[in-house]
Amino acid sequence: GVAELVEGLLGLIPAATPGTSGGTEPRGTVFAVRPGPAGERTAYLRLYGGEVHPRRRLTFLRRESDGRTTEVSRRVTRLDVVGGDATLTAGNIAALTVPGGLRVGDRLGGPTDRAPQFAPPTLQTLVRARHPEQAAPLRSALLALADQDPLLHARPAASGATALLLYGEVQMEVLAATLAEDFGIEAEFTPGRVRFLERPAGTGEAAEEMPWLDRTRYFATIGLRVEPGPRGSGGAFGYETELGALPRAFHQAVEETVHDTLRTGLTGAAVTDYRVTLIRSGFSSPLSTAADFRGLTPLVLRRALARAGTVLHEPYQAFEAEVPADTLAAVTALLASLGADFTGTTGGDPAWIVTGELPARRVREAELRLPGLTRGEAVWSSRPCEDRPLKPGNSGPGTGVGGHSGE
Repeated sequence: GVAELVEGLLGLIPAATPGTSGGTEPRGTVFAVRPGPAGERTAYLRLYGGEVHPRRRLTFLRRESDGRTTEVSRRVTRLDVVGGDATLTAGNIAALTVPGGLRVGDRLGGPTDRAPQFAPPTLQTLVRARHPEQAAPLRSALLALADQDPLLHARPAASGATALLLYGEVQMEVLAATLAEDFGIEAEFTPGRVRFLERPAGTGEAAEEMPWLDRTRYFATIGLRVEPGPRGSGGAFGYETELGALPRAFHQAVEETVHDTLRTGLTGAAVTDYRVTLIRSGFSSPLSTAADFRGLTPLVLRRALARAGTVLHEPYQAFEAEVPADTLAAVTALLASLGADFTGTTGGDPAWIVTGELPARRVREAELRLPGLTRGEAVWSSRPCEDRPLKPGNSGPGTGVGGHSGE
């Protein structure tokens, strides 16, 4: 299979376009990250166009777990081009080191059609170290692994735990084995739960002007509008206030706090596909600090989000089941009771092929019950697809029922 592998690599990896090295902005992708002995991380960059020189400042686009695209601006402190050249040119690969490090999947330059697209993770869990003295090494190991694997999403959580977004139970088992074998850390995972998402249902606004709230005086004026964004856009933040009305540090404090706050919505799920706009702002010099804006932003944002309302969504999986002809009725009855929406039934002799979409939280139950209904002769496969609004009567995170929430 070596010859076929080489042929496949030559066909799949794009060749450098002639004449794209000079005079154009660099475009490339970080395809690997390796940790060093002193904790530094070396990123491997494949360049498709333009040039990269040592000490140059580069801006990478990073796709977050909620769909947002953030900019990461770094200056290259070390550049080792494969082949020994001093400058990285189109079609070549280099190992580079930048302050703060990079992640696998970070893109240099604008988005392209070749940018990888992954379905959002459908499971969430908390992981803790079995031995308390390994808590800090565990968090460092998970963040390092997340930099190397674009399918792993990790962030700090309360009580010293680390929150993980995963694609399945198998990924959790592989991660536990990796932590034990490569880092010597014994980790404990909470049972995986289906990850729900909230999306704004309408538009809501709220504002506060130098208020006394929670027995605290905030020397800040903030007005925010929350509205739905395009599907798959994650989150966006914009301004309608006059340019220069706030110092840059205050602007940054508001924007960062908005995205951090919307990690938890009205029902406890993360909010996605939203657009938040700063519609009013003010400060009192020299009393105002960035802490005033970080403290007031969540209060105003929560009020605007409640007025907009949210719709809770749950992930679905597209399935295909091949079952013996005499078990079709029993299988379709089972899938219907689990909330499946059928998209097709074909065949009949000697087997039926049933296709449709099923809530991700019911897939495991279908997999466990299917062998008993089909004498072990069924063939089942499923893959993530788009999420849908949670149907009335079904429970969501932290609520008795899902659906529309308003003030």
